Amino acid sequence: MRVGILGCGYVGIELGRQLSASGHEAVGVRRSDEGIEAIEAAGVDAVQADITDADELSVVPDVDAIVFAASSGGRGAAAARQIYVDGLHRAIESFGTRENPPDRLIYTSSTGVYGDHGGDWVDETTPLDPTTEKTRVLAEAERIATEVAAEYGIDGTVARYAGLYGPERYRLNRYIEGPVTEGYLNMVHREDAAGAVAHILRTRPAADTFVVVDDEPVSKWEFADWLAAECGRDEPPKRTKAERLDDPGLSEAARRRILTSKRCSNELLRSSGYEFAYPTYREGYRAAIEAYQSD
Repeated sequence: MRVGILGCGYVGIELGRQLSASGHEAVGVRRSDEGIEAIEAAGVDAVQADITDADELSVVPDVDAIVFAASSGGRGAAAARQIYVDGLHRAIESFGTRENPPDRLIYTSSTGVYGDHGGDWVDETTPLDPTTEKTRVLAEAERIATEVAAEYGIDGTVARYAGLYGPERYRLNRYIEGPVTEGYLNMVHREDAAGAVAHILRTRPAADTFVVVDDEPVSKWEFADWLAAECGRDEPPKRTKAERLDDPGLSEAARRRILTSKRCSNELLRSSGYEFAYPTYREGYRAAIEAYQSD
């Protein structure tokens, strides 16, 4: 199986490694010179192209499946729309009209599309309720990934990622130093974010959407206290949501994040046969804790 990874960055490079290691062929696509160097350094074939430009996409070889894993780089809703809506639509059209089109597409979305559920559990059957312009863009892209892809004979699947962490994205110091605002954390290690997509590609489960999150959503306060204990530190200071919301310098985006609370279930992914390398934050943060202790 040859897989084109469009927007081959933090998760995409790990996906390319895993696919290559299991005997498949991965082609990572990035626009920047630095991105291409990072893909090649991981031992994955690289093609330099702007994934929002149909002409540039034409240089990407034919593939059996596409993984659309692009990032808007933390920019606003307009940039997100350019990548996730316009870019995804253009990629589907570009590959779907080829003489040998792919038959699979996986779009990596976010659990942010659920909005606030007051700490209750959510899964693939929970109605979407995006509360920001950016998460509304992500929800629109999910529709494109399934409905528009189907118009070209491509079977589209959505992988909704919880909060990504792993090498270069551990937030250990933030949590052990505090202050820590109450709420839930839904997380998935980079290896499992990539591993889940590789699993979906290999096994072709029937569902068109999967929540990609580890086994144990955790209270931020509980997580911070556990990290502090593991690192030999005192428990960090805590604050309630009300205390944090009283901050006059709080941005509107941060305010919405604080007010958004849910626990995400991975039952469907688990039942499809996927086995996590890092089932909880305890295993996933071990490398970061050991690095902290050795400093």
